[in-house]
Amino acid sequence: MVAVGDELLLGDIVNGNATWLGAELAAAGARVVHSAMVGDDVPRIATALRRALEDADVVLVSGGLGPTSDDVTREAVAQVAGVALVRDPALERMLRERFTTYGVAMPPAALQQADVPAGARVLANPVGTAPGLRLELGDRLLYALPGPPHELAALARVAVLGELAARSGTVVVTRTLHCAGRAESVVAERAEAAVQVPPEVRLAYLAGGGVVRVRLTTAAATRAAAEEVLDPLVATLSAALGEAVFGRDEDSLPGVVQRRLAGAGATVAVAESLTGGLLAAALSELPGSSATFRGGLQVYATDLKEVLAGVPREVLERHGAVSAQTAAALGQGAQERLGATYGIGVTGVAGPQLQEDQPAGTVHVAVAGPEGLRTRSARLPGDRGRVRVLSVTLALDALRRALPPEQAAAG
Repeated sequence: MVAVGDELLLGDIVNGNATWLGAELAAAGARVVHSAMVGDDVPRIATALRRALEDADVVLVSGGLGPTSDDVTREAVAQVAGVALVRDPALERMLRERFTTYGVAMPPAALQQADVPAGARVLANPVGTAPGLRLELGDRLLYALPGPPHELAALARVAVLGELAARSGTVVVTRTLHCAGRAESVVAERAEAAVQVPPEVRLAYLAGGGVVRVRLTTAAATRAAAEEVLDPLVATLSAALGEAVFGRDEDSLPGVVQRRLAGAGATVAVAESLTGGLLAAALSELPGSSATFRGGLQVYATDLKEVLAGVPREVLERHGAVSAQTAAALGQGAQERLGATYGIGVTGVAGPQLQEDQPAGTVHVAVAGPEGLRTRSARLPGDRGRVRVLSVTLALDALRRALPPEQAAAG
């Protein structure tokens, strides 16, 4: 994979296309052996493409196919292929018709999107104006795809991934267990003590945002054959990791919490201090959250903990705003004042300065529910932003553990 764009090298944009394509190509049985980024410069793009064509059977280059002067990927592809750019009449008509439909005068530069390396097959872009390209270079295959993520994904799905899956002759299947409340090293230690991974299976750990993903990947002639290898490994790992496992594959922690709340006919409300609304945002980000999330109290200032959430003054005076006792009172206040089945209270020190003589990263979470009150305290690592993100994960996981487990579907 070769991603084109000065903005990638300057750090203005993260190369999310590589992340998405890597997963999709793996699922199609096309193993990615190299990923590179290069600026908007014809000679440098051409050099990157030549190197990539030496490494792999298939090269995907993304970006630089638009209508502006820095969109020069077509020229680089033509240079590598040793052919000229030619104007495609059908593409020119399409561009003129599309701008007419938009009711916008077409700038002359937009027509460069109709220039195609001789011999290349045009791949119609279902959601944009810049077409993709498919070009055979000896026994190698090169695809050029637009850079905007929604255009790249749409074009890859209709014109690239199916062909590569057919060419590979294999199916790659990945199973993922999502864990919270355990460090990556602890998860790895328990996982590797529980299973002996066969040579045809790749085991990986991916940690971020307080969540550890345990990923198993294998390739086989059919999906059924791959699943036959992975299913018993997943079952053994799930049992070994126990309650730390909150979901599988496409699950997210907010999604699992929402499903459990909905399944129990329950609701949740929050009173949060250091997270400043991030927990409420996580609980309301998914469709259907209006049935499970009652609302939140943003009690950043100490006096508002008492005024809005009902934290007793004596608790604040005796234990301080950053304490397990205050978190417990915040959880109870959210539950009672917002009329929810469960209430979550979060308080702590995001940093970088000390607060109440407590160091940055000190966090207290409480969940008030029908079964009583649960509190969790932690010292979280990282800068201010990371502490806040990890605090949200800590709170969601505390609620998840307090909720009734999901019931298996009937049948």
